[in-house]
Amino acid sequence: MATNLTESIGFLLHDTARIFRYRFDARARALGVTRQQWRALFHISRNEGLNQAELADHLEVERITLCRMIDRLAEAGLVERRADPRDRRVWRLHLLPPAHAIVEKLSEIGLEMEQETTNALGETHRNELVDSLKRLREALREDGRKQVA
Repeated sequence: MATNLTESIGFLLHDTARIFRYRFDARARALGVTRQQWRALFHISRNEGLNQAELADHLEVERITLCRMIDRLAEAGLVERRADPRDRRVWRLHLLPPAHAIVEKLSEIGLEMEQETTNALGETHRNELVDSLKRLREALREDGRKQVA
């Protein structure tokens, strides 16, 4: 058990993620997209054809905020809205070719940073950390499901 707040798991996870995001953002800035935009591009690349409401939920942003973001990505030639053939009120989101190159570069940056960061751990500790984080994530999801039920 942590004796002070700065040694608690929650604090350490949050602080580590904050530093990781800051360094990732510094490297990704040269690609000309904001953090929210690259997060949107990642989600669309993994779920090509999802609708704007689904993406807003994934990103945990208001739908109007997402709509403006998609407008900017569309103007930049990175994302295309296509009408849903079953519901004309719904727009499906698809990446355009230039976005695929950005997503690929962002993925490379992420992998490079992970390798650099986890070099301090060694392979065995890295694998243990990944396993532990997966277990914690699943425990939190389970607890969340119980609270909703």
